[in-house]
Amino acid sequence: MKRLIDKYLSDWKKSNNRKVLMLRGARQVGKTYAVRKLGAKFDFFLEVNFDLDKDIIYFFNQSIQPQYLIEKLSAYFSVPIKSGKTLLFLDEIQECEEAIKSLRYFQEKMPELHVIAAGSLLEFALSNLPSYGVGRITALFMYPMTFNEFLWATDKENLFNQIENSTFDKSVALPFYKQLIEIYKTFCLIGGMPEVVKTYAENHDLILCRQVISDLIITLKDDFRKYKKRSPIECLNETFDSIVFQTGSKFVFSNVNSQLSYKLLHQSLDLLLMAGLAYKIYHTSASGLPLGAQINKKKFKIILFDIGIHQQITGTDISSYLTADNFNSVNKGNVAELFVGLELIANNRPNINNQLYYWHREKKSSNAEIDYIIQKGNTILPIEVKAGTKGKMQSMHLFLENKKIDYGLRISLENFATYGKIKTMPLFAVSKLLEQGSKH
Repeated sequence: MKRLIDKYLSDWKKSNNRKVLMLRGARQVGKTYAVRKLGAKFDFFLEVNFDLDKDIIYFFNQSIQPQYLIEKLSAYFSVPIKSGKTLLFLDEIQECEEAIKSLRYFQEKMPELHVIAAGSLLEFALSNLPSYGVGRITALFMYPMTFNEFLWATDKENLFNQIENSTFDKSVALPFYKQLIEIYKTFCLIGGMPEVVKTYAENHDLILCRQVISDLIITLKDDFRKYKKRSPIECLNETFDSIVFQTGSKFVFSNVNSQLSYKLLHQSLDLLLMAGLAYKIYHTSASGLPLGAQINKKKFKIILFDIGIHQQITGTDISSYLTADNFNSVNKGNVAELFVGLELIANNRPNINNQLYYWHREKKSSNAEIDYIIQKGNTILPIEVKAGTKGKMQSMHLFLENKKIDYGLRISLENFATYGKIKTMPLFAVSKLLEQGSKH
């Protein structure tokens, strides 16, 4: 399956100034698959999995000098390791702390050798190391599949091209627009986990896809056992599920479990964020740039990392979802807002850890909220998300007036259009807002 990350990996391979690459992201988002795909472009590819090949850890415990390690790994796997010709892939590297420490020396002493490291709980291991090669290692972040990647995986390149060719002055033609809305509904139901998308592309069986999602949830929660030294499993489970039911609102710890301490709940949330299973959306005053300089760290929303897993936890009924005439009824639980947030994160450049923001004004007589605030060039772009084709925009007009901003964006089921200071964009086209989202 074609992924947005492929271009960045290919560019890294060709670069004369590359560093050792660390591929970061939640479990099962496709990191290993992407590296194997890149490995096919080399004369030799050596994959070391520290979870499966426990004996390999012995070599790294003896020495982390690259020349020693190359000699031993090459002999053990019977694969030549040659600079410029071999891709050395150190997978599940979090299982071997010494292997993480060795990365800086690969960069210093063998910079011409292509080395990639990845791991499902890598962030935990990195947090235990005060320094693992800052300035010597580059990172790319990977996420579940985007809507565009879903189109590519299901042979809908023609519809992707329709989105690409559209503008605020040139909307998507009605026949294609209707097709894209139906595909959007399907994507919101099954999400972007590669195994689920692959299952759908091969079988077009939504029930089977939901079973795969259930299995993934079990696997992810089984991983909580690895966090238990930091937080109880029960607390992690409750926090994980509560994220789903608090989507679209300010996250309140007491809504998770009023009987548990704030400290324990805070630790559980931090662990889920560190594992890449959720993303934080900070409140910003949005009075200027950069947006991150004006955040209120005590006010934030949390969204789960995959919309299909979110839908499964809420217990969305497939039959009522697919047959609903009123689209608002299939977007309960702020699904449209979640979709936009995930698209904004995953379609942005993968060499930065993307941060989302929102704006909220609380007054007794007049509450106002903007779902997302992003930087677009040197300006601030406020975004409101509507599940259907209509929606009042009082908050947007208030924001534009107070902040002296030229225009705002409504993302909904409505086609591309412009109404005074409000531009509209269909939900399935969010990628067009971002630098890399529409490229492949």
